[in-house]
Amino acid sequence: MPASPSPSRIRLGINVDHVATLRNARGGTRPDPVRAALAAIAAGADGITAHLREDRRHINDEDMARLKAQISKPLNFEMAATQEMLDIALRTKPHAVCLVPEKRSERTTEGGLDVVAGHNHLVPYVSKLAEHGIRVSLFIEPSERAIEASAKLRVPVVELHTGAWCEAVLTQDRAGDAKGFDQLRLGARLAQSAGLEVHAGHGLDFDTARRLAAVPEFVEFNIGHFLMGEALFSGLAPVIREMRKVMDEGRGLT
Repeated sequence: MPASPSPSRIRLGINVDHVATLRNARGGTRPDPVRAALAAIAAGADGITAHLREDRRHINDEDMARLKAQISKPLNFEMAATQEMLDIALRTKPHAVCLVPEKRSERTTEGGLDVVAGHNHLVPYVSKLAEHGIRVSLFIEPSERAIEASAKLRVPVVELHTGAWCEAVLTQDRAGDAKGFDQLRLGARLAQSAGLEVHAGHGLDFDTARRLAAVPEFVEFNIGHFLMGEALFSGLAPVIREMRKVMDEGRGLT
């Protein structure tokens, strides 16, 4: 019998939004999210994620420009599908754009993009970004309908929303934990079979990242808030190295 393929290392993208949140709480220039991005890369991050919101509550336009100019790893630009954001993305020319839902009233992204009802709205954004050589991903729920709709939009990547599952784990909701994990596992399998590269993000911590890393279809995790919180106590480099370690453990690489 042929040998089974070796498990592949999952890429780790670090979201630096909440370094900017802390800066903006007082104003000024510190702490600097670009400095955090450079430190994250030095500690082993495979890429940097930043969400430029319409209300600029954390990352701002200058941050995005400086991130693109100064980091040596891929920049993943999270944005809503609006003309303003498209114009900024085309000027910035990040490695990737992840289209996400956005509401002013939310504290953080509350769920996946409605790619079923929003198909016609999303088509020109996906097309224009791809035309300029920017890899497009969609932040979606791990549902069959969302995955099928994403494949119809001809994007190369989907990022599955892990927030509901992570919340179930955090609150020790065993039924929600089991159901959420199963949805993510099956969603990742379906997305890969549809020809999509599969990422995951939102709410992941050491425990949930370790567990999800066992699902072989996942290629990349994007993690921010948890790591920035832990960094207040342990330092940014140690927590990134710990996250890298638990992901590798979950993948069976250690």
